[in-house]
Amino acid sequence: MSEAPHGAPIKTPGQLIAAVIAGFGIPVVVILLLAIYVNNSTRTGAGTDLFSDSSVAARIAPVAQVNIRDASAPRVYKSGEEVYKAVCSTCHAAGTAGAPKFGDAGSWAPRISEGYDTLLHNALNGKGAMPARGGTSPDDYSDFEIARAVVYMANNSGGKLQEPAQPAPGAAAGASAAAPAAGAADNSQAAAAVAALAAVPQTPAAPAGGAQSADASQAGKALYTQVCQACHAAGVLNAPKFGDKAAWAERLKEPMDTVYGYALKGKGAMPPKGGSTAPDADVKAAVDYMVNASK
Repeated sequence: MSEAPHGAPIKTPGQLIAAVIAGFGIPVVVILLLAIYVNNSTRTGAGTDLFSDSSVAARIAPVAQVNIRDASAPRVYKSGEEVYKAVCSTCHAAGTAGAPKFGDAGSWAPRISEGYDTLLHNALNGKGAMPARGGTSPDDYSDFEIARAVVYMANNSGGKLQEPAQPAPGAAAGASAAAPAAGAADNSQAAAAVAALAAVPQTPAAPAGGAQSADASQAGKALYTQVCQACHAAGVLNAPKFGDKAAWAERLKEPMDTVYGYALKGKGAMPPKGGSTAPDADVKAAVDYMVNASK
């Protein structure tokens, strides 16, 4: 059987030219289409936005930022919920470090029973592991805003406290103006107290037998006059002021042995025995003298 003769697909010069053009043109067109597709697609790989306008602006932005606020503009107070979310929720949301958990009526009941004034006092001055004002400053949140947060937490945990009254517009400015003067007075009082402590005459140590003073009351009064009043007379350095029932009531919630221990071993800014070497019995007598004067 004979086979049919095979013919070449390109028989004319025109077909040859068309084949050559197609061999070069088709790949070029495909490459161009791929390039357009890649450039128009969204790239999400790491580093793809390295030179975008937002990324460049973020990298060259200055570290420090200045926020200018009109001091004469009326202050807009934050709500209790806003302060809670910004500050208090750090511990109270989960009950961290012994903080009463938000919404836990059982944990809040003993606190609420102490009254609004005690709750606010603890929030402003700190208690236990909680720092004063939750670690903020009066420039961050005013007393009124802290009070709002206290009421918000208490009322969402079984309490029925009344919302605190908003201060008058001029009250905040007046308080800010008075703050430097008050701070200067506190500093001068503290300096005077430290100087007085440094000048305290050192009382000779008690005899080996440790005999108590013949008149403990007189000994306590004498030691108070000689040593303790340097701080306790004016209530500087956070010392409970002599005769201030409210300040001493907080201390007297603890057993007297604990109070004696603070006086003998020191606490906070108060040095052991107030910086003196008086016998333990006289130190305890001085504590009794101050306690009795505050009842």
